[in-house]
Amino acid sequence: MPHELQLFQALLRQHAQQKSDAVAVQGPVRRFTYRQLLDEVELRVARLLSQPAGTFVMVLDNGPELLFWDLAALFAERTCVIVPPFFSAAQLRHCLQQSGATSVLCETQWTAQLLEQGFTQQPAEGFLARDVVAPELPTGTAKITYTSGSTGRPKGVCLGAEAMLRVARELEAASRPTEPQRYLAVLPLGVLLENLGVYAALMAGACVQLYPQQQLGMGGASQVDFKRLLAAIALSGAHSLILVPQLLMGLVTAIERGLMRVGPLRFVAVGGARVSAKLLARADAVGLPVFEGYGLSECASVVALNRPGVVRPGSVGKPLPHVQVRIAEDGEVLVAGSTLLGYLEEAPVTGEWWATGDLGHLDEEGYLYLDGRRKHQFITSFGRNVNPEWVESELTQGGVIAQAFVHGEALPHNLALLWPLDPTASDEAIEQAVQRCNAQLPDYAQVHTWRRLPAPLSPIDETLTANGRPRREAILQRYHALLSDISL
Repeated sequence: MPHELQLFQALLRQHAQQKSDAVAVQGPVRRFTYRQLLDEVELRVARLLSQPAGTFVMVLDNGPELLFWDLAALFAERTCVIVPPFFSAAQLRHCLQQSGATSVLCETQWTAQLLEQGFTQQPAEGFLARDVVAPELPTGTAKITYTSGSTGRPKGVCLGAEAMLRVARELEAASRPTEPQRYLAVLPLGVLLENLGVYAALMAGACVQLYPQQQLGMGGASQVDFKRLLAAIALSGAHSLILVPQLLMGLVTAIERGLMRVGPLRFVAVGGARVSAKLLARADAVGLPVFEGYGLSECASVVALNRPGVVRPGSVGKPLPHVQVRIAEDGEVLVAGSTLLGYLEEAPVTGEWWATGDLGHLDEEGYLYLDGRRKHQFITSFGRNVNPEWVESELTQGGVIAQAFVHGEALPHNLALLWPLDPTASDEAIEQAVQRCNAQLPDYAQVHTWRRLPAPLSPIDETLTANGRPRREAILQRYHALLSDISL
């Protein structure tokens, strides 16, 4: 058994003995103490061990049940997949086929599709199962997490328990000075960052609050009922949580407008995409303790993080102790430590350093700064290099524009496709937001022409990745005619 897994199990047993009445998990209808948590997990370990060998897949909404099964798979050393709830039927089919799934637990709406794919129901156990020739996985694969690929299909990243739990342990250590004892899971557990955030909270002996995504106002990967989400955060009494930039913007805006208070929040981690320096300054101005970080699935989620007492505005923090970071000659960020075992259907990874595809630099004190994506950088017809994510992050931090896609390869002017936070917003309001953004940008990075998207970008139509990043090639192909029209 991996060393980190032994430590995690020992820590949970220690919590069960020393704080047996403390609540470990709070769900929508029931709470479980640390003693009950271990009992529930051990029960499911036994059930898992009775299932045929092969990958175990969970297509479940956030809640105690999903956590219990996830921990059971970890402790039984059974390779598992948590499918994000916003995956399409085609994406689920791809995950099941590619991972060699033999046992599945799912919400009822997926049952018919699974039966069509050769699974049969096992009423006594609650599983759907099938006989299938399992693919060869990298040795030690504990979890397969799906990320974006250049083809637009989800890409299976194989990770070991050692890597994931070491990251979780470092996250717990990073937040420890603030002593958070109530953690609210906002993102789906199918997102690796949230999955490890929950592990970190359990390591701390905190109460993990796990509610269905709809109860939090979360729909898909990019639809948010902010009124419901903000109410859930306020009512939870959470000390800590993890947000993506768009959710942080909604929280900061609500506090600025007096719609809610910072309250007991002590540690708000933000990551998944570039965060505007202006938004971080706004959060600081209202007293919201926000800590920006950086990571990727291939490095078991978190690589660097600003931490209490170790904060550098504009950076994504110092690399965590379990990794090393260096910058290649072309500016690409390279990471060693807690990297993936390999991708599904590809050869195992053997190199020490992982090329992230991100451009960045380290300052003299070791803080990491990101300068955009290497492959996404475009060059205008004037020979200017532009990282579109920089411009897009500025466009979406003003409280008017929810989504932005910027394009300017070989063009004299930059183009943008935009979707507003309020679908009823007028073109005039959007134009004013664009002009405010342009006023803060150099001329070569400004948006000269824009059009409103006919619909928001979404993982469903494969214009967004699972964690909300634009799939640039897919967007260019889908909206080629619209972009050609405005470039004239």
